[in-house]
Amino acid sequence: MTQPTPIRRGARSGHLDLALHLASMGLPVLPLRAGKGPLGNCRACAANACGGRPNMKTPGPCSCPRPCHAWAAATTDPRVLTSSDWATAWRDAGVVGYHPGGAGVTVVDLDDAEAVAWAHTALPPTRTVATTRGEHWIYSGTMRSVNGVRAGVDIKSVMSYARWLGPGTGTLAGLPDAVRALAEKAPAAVRQATRAVSVPAPAGGGQCRHRSPVYLERGIAMAEQRIADATSGVHAAVYRTFLAVLSTHGRCGCLTEAHIARLFTAAQTKGESPRHCTDAWANATAALGM
Repeated sequence: MTQPTPIRRGARSGHLDLALHLASMGLPVLPLRAGKGPLGNCRACAANACGGRPNMKTPGPCSCPRPCHAWAAATTDPRVLTSSDWATAWRDAGVVGYHPGGAGVTVVDLDDAEAVAWAHTALPPTRTVATTRGEHWIYSGTMRSVNGVRAGVDIKSVMSYARWLGPGTGTLAGLPDAVRALAEKAPAAVRQATRAVSVPAPAGGGQCRHRSPVYLERGIAMAEQRIADATSGVHAAVYRTFLAVLSTHGRCGCLTEAHIARLFTAAQTKGESPRHCTDAWANATAALGM
């Protein structure tokens, strides 16, 4: 990834001008909201009508000529970037994003000072970019993207996006084994739930209304999505989600070990530890008197 030189932002759209400049340097770019989430870049998907996730972090099954949001939308084609379909997205954009994997790089996203201090002792030096709370360490080479590989550390490369915060400083180094190893260790932290929750059967032994597969599946899927969409206060979001699931499905014997495992996996993908998941579940059951 070549270091682009700063440009003078034009009157039409500073974000679009920057995006075109980065694209000319070979960086696949896309518009992001001020809160870092991607936008729907065409009229049909502007309100997520295509069925993607509500925060548009993954592409929906849209019928557009090409994927029009999330990392899959990142492009170097100026015709796409300046198309009328994308005009609203650039108008609403808060920042320019890019697809690290498409640019042939991996970003180690260090979210706080503690994570930055760890990187200085554990990773080889490379190009660094200051962020709001920490730093991006950028390496040449690609790998799978994984969030929460350790406290305050995410890996963004293929099938992911990152904010463009400037060219950074330092010499771009090759992707080291130490970073690849972080991704290999990450799945071990996502542990399957080891037991089903113990709750009383429905009063009177009647047929439980939640035994409809569609009803229960929709509830679990919505809970997974609620956790995935949490942008801050993840601990609280996980607890509230567990509480909501238990209050709806916990007293009738519907929940199985597989359902609980899905919720724990969603929480751990957001960086929660197995202990935090267990504690949140226990606190939710206690709050409901189970």
